[in-house]
Amino acid sequence: MTRRLVVGITGASGAVYGVRLLQRARELGLETHLVVTPAGVLNAHHELDLDRAALDALADRAYAPADIGACVASGSFDTAAMVVAPCSMKTLAAVAHGFGDNLLTRAADVTLKERRPLLLMVRETPFNLAHLRNMTAVTEMGGIVFPPLPAFYNKPASIAELVDDTVERALALAGVRDAQPKAWSGLRG
Repeated sequence: MTRRLVVGITGASGAVYGVRLLQRARELGLETHLVVTPAGVLNAHHELDLDRAALDALADRAYAPADIGACVASGSFDTAAMVVAPCSMKTLAAVAHGFGDNLLTRAADVTLKERRPLLLMVRETPFNLAHLRNMTAVTEMGGIVFPPLPAFYNKPASIAELVDDTVERALALAGVRDAQPKAWSGLRG
């Protein structure tokens, strides 16, 4: 299995998911390819005090969104999966309608056409009808809409534990065998 993971970070709230995903992928020995939108950089700076250079340093390779000629824009570049964490509604809409206007949305389109796992960690609430229809369209194309909703049944003691659990679940859905999501063991009573 290819050990390459494409990661996108957009301007939705929750940059911590993309950052932790990159950190965990490195720990697992995955080769990561990162595309961060300008709004993603703004949001990572606001939420985590990270700039583009700091984000790029978390990946093995990083690309500008305008770099449509990058390797991740082609299906011939073999990858295991792509995760957009977080995924804005704008990016969701672009993916749902095949609008590959930048490298991130082109890489997502390539992931879908090559029938590889695509996870979109959508961040918005409440959803309007356009959001729901776009999620349906992506799902019908084979993508996985994966809102980063916390699981409280494992009794997390910190935000970091909530984030880690979500990231491990996303990695497992992306086909990473070494991911370690916490499994529900049933009610103890």
